[in-house]
Amino acid sequence: MTTCKIHCQLHYKIVQATEFIFLVHAAHHPDQTIINETLSFNLPLSSRAFQDACHHNRHTRMHVEPCERFELNYSAIVQLHPQVSRELQQHFNELNVTDLPDEVLPYLLSSRYCDADALMDMAQRSFGWMTAGYARVKAIEEWIYHNIFYVSGSSNPLTTSTDVLVQRAGVCRDFAHLGIALCRALGIPARMVVGYVDIEKFLPDFHAIFEVYLDGGWVLFDPTRLAPVENLVRIATGVDASDVAFATFYGEIELLKIEPLITYTR
Repeated sequence: MTTCKIHCQLHYKIVQATEFIFLVHAAHHPDQTIINETLSFNLPLSSRAFQDACHHNRHTRMHVEPCERFELNYSAIVQLHPQVSRELQQHFNELNVTDLPDEVLPYLLSSRYCDADALMDMAQRSFGWMTAGYARVKAIEEWIYHNIFYVSGSSNPLTTSTDVLVQRAGVCRDFAHLGIALCRALGIPARMVVGYVDIEKFLPDFHAIFEVYLDGGWVLFDPTRLAPVENLVRIATGVDASDVAFATFYGEIELLKIEPLITYTR
């Protein structure tokens, strides 16, 4: 079991009255237990917590008037205890669509950033001949790692999985989108996961990976290989990045600082 200490700071300049929806709380998930957590602000603000109906992500909503500095602080202690070992997951097989649970069917469809329909021919040529199962998804993960360059600033909020394939560059969310789209193009349910993880060679940031549904349940994959997937503290799950932004806002703001930090004890 691994114990994680999380401290997340978000600093903004509020130019215009803004409605925020934050997504920074650790998720309630079978693979992790929240021991304690606190959320605070540098201003006397009221906030409202809610969970979305589909993924049960934990959102915080608030209204902030114009000011020079608005600060959010989230701290938590979380224990990681995966229900299934990585060694066992390597023996998981894919399921035929007819055998998939109803709730995972939406993760077969193209979405805003994961245009799986456009990648079907490429996916079939490159991976369709492989034996179905964990090893095939691992091959997709490895192909992305070896063929897509991790380049900060190489994508934007409109970049899709097809754009990433053409540009051969992106950041973690782009790597995840491409992995999701290729899996869905092969009939494998796939979705995005974001969370806290320690990545030493990059500035602190949230990290995006993907997971697929196999006959033993959901399995995590990270084509960036920036950190072991078992070290990730899950924040949110979604069909793609549109479901898992750490901050959604309606107004005019300037992000001054983002600093999600995590340390581990075993």
